[in-house]
Amino acid sequence: MALSAGLLLWRDRSGVVEVLLGHMGGPFWARKSENAWSVPKGLIDSDADEDPLTAAEREFAEELGSPAPDGESIALGSVKSGSKTIIVFARQGDFDADAATSNTFTMEWPKGSGTLQEFPEIDRTEWVPLADAVRYLTKSQAPFAERLATAIGEAPTTPA
Repeated sequence: MALSAGLLLWRDRSGVVEVLLGHMGGPFWARKSENAWSVPKGLIDSDADEDPLTAAEREFAEELGSPAPDGESIALGSVKSGSKTIIVFARQGDFDADAATSNTFTMEWPKGSGTLQEFPEIDRTEWVPLADAVRYLTKSQAPFAERLATAIGEAPTTPA
């Protein structure tokens, strides 16, 4: 089973808790907003016996083009997503969402055309109020918003 790790960055802006989410890149997600955002995450290097938090920090930097801010991490546990298990940590800190630059992946597009195109893994990042994050995160990752709310003493989040 594949293991992924991610880092959910959060901040408090004038009493509103926000989380940094990445909109998934590629043609499938291009016109979607609800349930089309992700915690910056990626595969744990099982060959190197990589620690999940180390993998989460590495993947944050790869997915967004800059290292995550330093700080204490809160373990938010794991969820199953298809054949993958995703482990997420939260960390309070700031990050310039407009300056994020993602790595890319190559796929045949349009499907069946024989043409390979490159797409960013994350095509944009935004700070989203924690209360709205459940609506934007993929369904499998939505529990992480609830767990963060509980961990930092915020009101539970609910889909609008």
